[in-house]
Amino acid sequence: MDMAEKSNNVNQLISHIWDSWADETGSIGKAYGYQLGVKHKYKEGEMDQVDRVIYDLKNNPYSRRIMTNIYVHQDLYEMNLYPCAYSMTFNVTKAKDSEKLKLNAILNQRSQDILAANNWNVCQYAVLVHMLAQVCDMEVGELVHVIADAHIYDRHIPIIKELIARPVYEAPVFWMNPDIKDFYQFTVDDFRLDNYLTGPKIEHIPVAV
Repeated sequence: MDMAEKSNNVNQLISHIWDSWADETGSIGKAYGYQLGVKHKYKEGEMDQVDRVIYDLKNNPYSRRIMTNIYVHQDLYEMNLYPCAYSMTFNVTKAKDSEKLKLNAILNQRSQDILAANNWNVCQYAVLVHMLAQVCDMEVGELVHVIADAHIYDRHIPIIKELIARPVYEAPVFWMNPDIKDFYQFTVDDFRLDNYLTGPKIEHIPVAV
């Protein structure tokens, strides 16, 4: 199993988000996780992009160069799906009324299917900011989400109208295990949504490929 298969195997992750783009082995190719796992050479040693972010947040938090970028042109032909959310830039500021620093982030996205993907993108990157802040001993700041092309497909309009007409519930409470200090020690059991109220689940949302 090569690096792309290890990092981007849909079956291994028990996830069905990428089913429409996965090949017969369950891989989506050299996208997303593959790019974040590639080792790069720095003067401090070899690190992948995630390790580099954590290293800089801990050792040079006010740097203006703390970012990830997975839109790698030389590998696009080996990606079953070009990255939609492709870059994060991290910015650290002083937290008000606290000795800790505050972690802010900007997520850049070239394109987004609002119905099928917006909830995933917002939630997963918000949680990521919480994870990085905790392991770097920082407070959580703002997540700014920039989408160049946000769209609703015509086949999704009836579903969107139904969702808009539904009652609005109080937001749930996000809990993350405060004892985890190593980014790579997090498991799914370290996250929880308390008091999460929802309407009926909408299944089989048609995805445009």
